[in-house]
Amino acid sequence: MRSIKQPGVPVVERIQWVEARGRAFSFTLESGLPLLEAARRGFAAEGFAGGVLNFRHGALGPFAYVMPALSKTGENAAFYSDTYRPGGVTRTKLGSMTLGMRDGAPFFHCHGLWTEADGKTSGGHMLPDETVVAEPFEVQAFGVDGAMFAAEPDPETNFKLFGPVAATSAGARATSRAFALRLRPNQDFAGCLEAFCRAHGIARAKIHGGVGSTIGARFTHGGVTEPFATELAITAGVIAPSPSGALEAALDVALIDYTGGMAEGLLVRGDNPVLMTMELVLEVLG
Repeated sequence: MRSIKQPGVPVVERIQWVEARGRAFSFTLESGLPLLEAARRGFAAEGFAGGVLNFRHGALGPFAYVMPALSKTGENAAFYSDTYRPGGVTRTKLGSMTLGMRDGAPFFHCHGLWTEADGKTSGGHMLPDETVVAEPFEVQAFGVDGAMFAAEPDPETNFKLFGPVAATSAGARATSRAFALRLRPNQDFAGCLEAFCRAHGIARAKIHGGVGSTIGARFTHGGVTEPFATELAITAGVIAPSPSGALEAALDVALIDYTGGMAEGLLVRGDNPVLMTMELVLEVLG
């Protein structure tokens, strides 16, 4: 399996996780608000301090983002491009967000694909402090109670990354057993989720959110992303028994690589290792 050498020493525990309770719901992001504040208000209205969400068609402006890029210093296995600030209204095709805390304040990690006002299609990593909701649009969310994604220094990758930590219950109405997860580098995306579910007696689960990166990508439709540094959003995902009875993860994703190439589709199981991180929530269905 492909692998990328990280600057730090790998920790023994390759999946960071916290068990919690949660609930799926939808809400509409309010026009004129920073995307971060609009998302925070939507979760807070349902009693949640954080969680994950997915969206399709939306409108953002002003808007700022970065793309994956090669590291110029060698201090990281890959890095970010300079900041892009397209004019006008950017129309999103899809996106996935993790809403948590960084340095004691709300923060998000959000990847997506979009079309800019001049017709350019692109994607990458949205910047919380420079992105504003231009028109109201609906998102599909999953709030987590008893866990929180918190940005903390990660010696292995030399980044400050979101990972789940235990949190005091906010008393939100939570109806499902859930696990907040962070997958660490150089392990197959599908395989480690399948192993996690087997280890925790989970027969069936649905993925909510899903923000991270893979070392290139291999798709079941035959497509291949060769450039190793990507920014990826999960668009749909389930872990369920195959006809043979074995647990299998079906992971539909969209990504952009550091050359600007974009791809979408169902990932091949066993051939898509994590590059830096992958954050998501598993809702237990059985």
